[in-house]
Amino acid sequence: MTESLSAQAETRFLDGPSARYAYRRFGPDAGVPLVLALRFRGTMDHWDPDFLDALAVERDVIIFDNIGHAKTTGAAPTTIKALAGGLAEFVDTLGLTEVDLLGWSLGGIVVQAATLHRPDLVRRLVVAGSSPGGGVPGMPQPDPKIWQVATKPVNDDDDFLYLFFPDDDPGHELGLESLRRLENRALSEDHIPVSLETMKAQLAVIASTGSSVWDSLADIAIPVLVANGAHDRMIDAYGTFAMAGRLTNAKAILYSDAGHGFLFQHIDDFAGEVLAFLA
Repeated sequence: MTESLSAQAETRFLDGPSARYAYRRFGPDAGVPLVLALRFRGTMDHWDPDFLDALAVERDVIIFDNIGHAKTTGAAPTTIKALAGGLAEFVDTLGLTEVDLLGWSLGGIVVQAATLHRPDLVRRLVVAGSSPGGGVPGMPQPDPKIWQVATKPVNDDDDFLYLFFPDDDPGHELGLESLRRLENRALSEDHIPVSLETMKAQLAVIASTGSSVWDSLADIAIPVLVANGAHDRMIDAYGTFAMAGRLTNAKAILYSDAGHGFLFQHIDDFAGEVLAFLA
């Protein structure tokens, strides 16, 4: 069996003004690169390798740890503006002048803020399982149990299945399969989890009213793909619907049998949608 592109990709390091960034890059060395931004408590090791490989069939894929996250140095930002600034600084330090962005969960808010901050840099935008941050009128709030589970010192299979996947088969089984694929990286000796300090910084970002980009969505003129599972427990799918009505050039996708981890449950379908959108 041939090892996947994402599994073969080595961790590289890049010295920027604010941090020494850890990243991986794989896929065709051509076209506009696709930079991915990850979820709350997520690291490079928490992207499903099958999803990455599906994207890397056509795209130059770049994943990285933001400032103060896992293998990247520095103090973790406590504002969405600073997280977006870390993404932009990383891209600039790589010497890239144009990128496509895909953000999942908290990363989805980060890529929107980065696009607003640096419209010259971003060609197309994909926002998965996310929202414009706090302040979306009429958006249902998550059950308090969500954050009790999400902030445990260590999460197990049952926690991730509860947070990201539906309770019933086949979504439950697909969720377990995704978790097993993550183990190659997440259980390796060189894996560095997000620290308690970084988790607290991320919680400060999420809790801040200043994290919302809702009032500025109409300023994003580039094409945007927004997607979610209809039963997302963490960030209600209403956020995706609301964004589609406020953005000037958007397409929305909802998966009726999925939740927050829809992109790892429907890998072939969603990766196909992303590639077609970016093309």
